[in-house]
Parts: sequence; C-alpha cells; structure tokens
Amino acid sequence: MSSHPVYWLDVFAEAPLAGNGLAVVLDADGVDDETMLAFARETGLSETTFVQSASEKAVAEGADYRNRIWTISGEIPFAGHPSLGTAVAVAIDRELGQTSFTQETEVGLQAVDAERDHDGAWRASVHQDPALFGEVFPPAKVAPALGIDPEMIDDRFSSQIVSTGLPALLVPVRDRDALAACRGDSEALAELGLGLTLNLYPFVFDVPSRTAHSRCFALDLGDFEDPATGSAAGSLVAYLQDILDIDRIEIRQGEQMGRPSLIEARMDSGRPRVSGQVQVVMSGRANLPG
Repeated sequence: MSSHPVYWLDVFAEAPLAGNGLAVVLDADGVDDETMLAFARETGLSETTFVQSASEKAVAEGADYRNRIWTISGEIPFAGHPSLGTAVAVAIDRELGQTSFTQETEVGLQAVDAERDHDGAWRASVHQDPALFGEVFPPAKVAPALGIDPEMIDDRFSSQIVSTGLPALLVPVRDRDALAACRGDSEALAELGLGLTLNLYPFVFDVPSRTAHSRCFALDLGDFEDPATGSAAGSLVAYLQDILDIDRIEIRQGEQMGRPSLIEARMDSGRPRVSGQVQVVMSGRANLPG
C-alpha cells in the first residue's frame, strides 16, 4: 500500500460545487496504469490526473512534471480542465502562490500558469497546441449525432472537427432552445466514421457579446455530458478566429447539468490560451495498492 497526496478541485468554477470536478493524485511515480484506471473509476469524475516525474527528454526541454490524464474508460492524451487543476494542486503542494509550470502530456509540452487570488481562490490557464482543422460536415449528416433536426443547426457556420490535442466536433446550433434539445447519440456519431474518442460539442455563439453557450458529450464514456471542456474551448476560439477573425471569447457551459461553468479563451501567439477559476473543495491522502 502507498499513500499519496490527493486534491479534489472544481475547475472553471466561479464557486465550489460548480464547474468540472477533478481529482489530482501527486507523487504518483509508483502507481501503475491498472491502479490509475481503478482510482479514476472510484472517483467517478470526468477526469482524474496522476502527477509523475517528467521523462528525461521532457526534462531536458523544460518540463516540471508529467500529467497523466484518465477518464473512467482509459487514459487520454490531453484535456483542458485537468491541466489547470493539476497545476493548482502542484502549486499548493509546493507552497507556491504564483507560478508557471511546463507539463508533459501525451501530445507534448504545455505551459500552465497558476495564481492564488486575494480571497484564496485560484486562477489558472493553459497554452494549448496550435489548432488542427479537420473534416467539415453538412447539417443533415451531423444533426442525428445530436438527436436534433438539421434545421436546428446554424448553417451560417460549418460543423467541423478541430483539435488542440483532443479532437472536438464543433456543431453550431441556431439558439439556446436548440442547444437544450441536444442529446448525444453514439450510434449516429459512429455512422460518421470518426470513432467515439472525440468531444461532440454543440454551441451557440453571440457575435456582439463574444459569448458562447455550449454543451459537450463524451460518447466514448457512455451517456456522459461534460460540464466544462477546456480542450474544446481552445478549439472553439481557434475556429472562430479562422471564420470570423474573433480572438477572445467567454464560454458558458454546464448550465443544463446544474454545474455552471465559465471558460475564457483567447488566441495567444497563434495558439489558444484557456483560462478559468479553480476552487479547492478538499484535500487529503489516497491509499493505493503498490
């Protein structure tokens, strides 16, 4: 049995018990993959992270730690809210009130900043990889994956796969009623031939206020909706810059779930930077096999 510091955090949350929950296990060099998956399933959260020593190559390139990110079905290469929350947990553990880290993930290295506010809450950001723009889909093809009629999709914009490390199928819908009607359909998504390891991300964007309302379905995890999705937020701001020359947005997500979230995303030196508040809910120790 081994004992590890563990933090339970709410990321992209303006107050505790909102946003997207995250468990962070520190000093996890000796934890094997089987135990990581089992503990991620034990928490039942969308993601759980394990902080390990960075690889020798990554250390040479400036990495401070390796961030292993797990869902209840397996490890994923990158995610936004686990990047922010993990940086805050490491900063607290190292007694740092303001810091910049370089994390190693499966897709490479990312800069992550964390700073404690005057009221004790935290704010963090991650500088994501440049966006990769993929396939575009007509409304008639993508609408069944969301269980809505094609007329509910906003055909002024394209439904497109965009990735900054984890692919998202961005689907613009006409209004917030259409957004509320969305239901992820894994069988219909599979018919697109994309596989299920991506985020299905319907959104409504108000151009004058630069505000988006969004939802996110991770259908590889079953009937699962994510309350705040930082990787997709980075994809969305890159997409909006590409089609509308807009480089800074706010995103409201999680409202239908009772987990309201606020994500800020902007373009920074050609890459998305995603920011938000992080609330510490509890901390302690995790006793794990090994």
